[in-house]
Amino acid sequence: MAKLQPMRYKEYVWPHNPKSYSITYHRRLTAREVPYGYYVLQNLGQEMRVMKGSGEFVGKDAYEEFKRLATVYYDGGEGVLVHPCWQSAHVYFAALSLAQAPRPDYVAYTFEFWENCDLYETELQKTVVVGAGAAPVEDGKSTAVQARYHTVRKGETLWGIACACGTSLETILQLNPGIKNPNYITVGQKVRVA
Repeated sequence: MAKLQPMRYKEYVWPHNPKSYSITYHRRLTAREVPYGYYVLQNLGQEMRVMKGSGEFVGKDAYEEFKRLATVYYDGGEGVLVHPCWQSAHVYFAALSLAQAPRPDYVAYTFEFWENCDLYETELQKTVVVGAGAAPVEDGKSTAVQARYHTVRKGETLWGIACACGTSLETILQLNPGIKNPNYITVGQKVRVA
């Protein structure tokens, strides 16, 4: 049996995977009454996925590990949650709680992530496109940098490519909006790394 990769969110990597993990899919429905006591259900669309779980940190640095996880929670903002088995997602760290009184050698905790809907942008963004081999351009307001790409080879992962190129998985996913699942890339695929 293959060993599972550790779960990670932003730059935090779990020392061992949580003991339980669940995903709840939400769909908003409404009932409309029609004559003769009947009704019709109307689908108002899919809402966010909620990802919950629980885990334990054990050992002399258990509470210190929980504090590291809590620091990631307090950072706020969106990040990529990479689960060892399920599809990765852009999420917000919505909740973190202790499940018992903390001890220095044992911490039981629960967590909750909410998936971000990326079907639209909340702000207009200025996009500068630079062709291959072009030099950076200065317009007095912003500097465009030359795009760098990596061609995926057999056995590579986005996580490994990010480490080799001196960047983060989150940065690569932002530069490649077409990659919806970071766990699925193909040999020969061009991935933008800068």
